[in-house]
Order: sequence, then structure tokens, then C-alpha cells
Amino acid sequence: MKVLTEMELRAKWKTPEDGVYHVEAGTFVTPMAKDFLREKGVSMVIDPEEKKSMTRTPVKKQGDHTYIDAKTGEGYREKPENMTHLRGNLLVMKTHPRIAFRGKVDTIQAKVLLLMAEYRNEPGLYKDLADILNGLREVLGSEVKEEEIAGFSLFGLDEKEIHRMSHQVRETFGMDHPIPDASMGKTALELNLLRAEIREVELAAANAFEDEENDYGIIKALNRLSSGVYVVFCRLLSGYYDRMEE
Repeated sequence: MKVLTEMELRAKWKTPEDGVYHVEAGTFVTPMAKDFLREKGVSMVIDPEEKKSMTRTPVKKQGDHTYIDAKTGEGYREKPENMTHLRGNLLVMKTHPRIAFRGKVDTIQAKVLLLMAEYRNEPGLYKDLADILNGLREVLGSEVKEEEIAGFSLFGLDEKEIHRMSHQVRETFGMDHPIPDASMGKTALELNLLRAEIREVELAAANAFEDEENDYGIIKALNRLSSGVYVVFCRLLSGYYDRMEE
């Protein structure tokens, strides 16, 4: 485990232009290092852990059956350009619902990254967006590897608490369910759009797994992710992030 000390900070200190000091995921920050950052009036953000790339095991050449059509069982010596990997050497058309779903998840991750770049100097919001991003990466990894999502959580909260917060807004945030309005400002409307787009990804997942026995918990996870974005939306409007910085 990497350790960030006060001495190390002092040795290479340069005040960040945006007032936020980014720390690599998995790094232990000593109490004195945290005190040093506070003295400098700089916020600390732990960047989301980068997932290892899901590289494929190289496909062994097996003549005319190096690649197999997952639908028909037909073998191919070379991969046709209009087909792609479902898993291993099994191929499907690029229009296959599972491939379309992967594209949707890829796009929504890109949008979350843009939001993180835009709000990287707002530690509370940045951290919650990072949690959303990691949740989306977990969903994609589950689909590609066909592994069950276990113990899904966001913001350090389990899925039941996320569901409760998104439905009991008055009890949680002290306000009624907010109806999106242009007067809310750009940040709130970006979050509302993100919530709606994750709903679309959830529908793509339902279509992708419609005829399959197991969705690996993906549809439920996406439902909780859209609820999670709604929680972030409510946190913003209720002043939660402003209070964090006081």
C-alpha cells in the first residue's frame, strides 16, 4: 500500500490551481498529511480506482472453427467484420442486443467522466460521481464476464438504503420530490439527464437479457444506479454538498 506523508507533501508541494489535491486510489494518507492539506486550504479527493482492462484470452487458431457463430454454430477461420465477440471465440452480429447494451454502458461511462472533469474541484459531488462510474464499470464487467453482481453499494450505502432515500425524499432531504425545472441550474439538469440516460441503459439491459435465464443482477444494479443519481440530484438541491465544504 502506498503511503502519503506530510514530509512527502512538503517536499514536492505546489498549490493545485483548482484547490483540490488528488490522491491515487488505495493510498493511505497520514493524519499529519491531512492536517497539512487543511492548513493550505486544499481539499483532498481520492480518485476512483482504475479497473484492470478486461483483455480477452487470445483465441487459439483452430482452422475453420477458430471462431464460432453463437447463434448457428457455424465455424469461421477469420472473424467476419460484421461480427464481434460475445465471449471467448463465440461471435454475434454487432447489432446483437448484448453488444448494443455494452455500447450504451460505454457511452454513459464517458458522460460520467465528462461530469467528473467538469466538477473535479467540488469534492463531494466528484466523489459521488466517481461511485456512479465505478458502479457502471461493475455492471459492464459483470456482463462481459457473465458473473453475478454481489453486494452492490453506492456512497457507502447498500442498495436498500439507496432505494429508501430515493423514495423518501422529504424524510431524507427535507423537501418534496423535486420536479426538474430550468431554474435549477446547469449542474442539477446535467444530473437529471444522467439519471434519465441510465434508465435507458436499464431498458437496453432488459432487452439484452429478455430471452436469457440470468441477467447476473445487472438490471437491478442499473435501477439502483439511476436511483443513486437521483439521490445525488437531491443532495445538490438540498445544499448537502455546500454544507460539506463549510
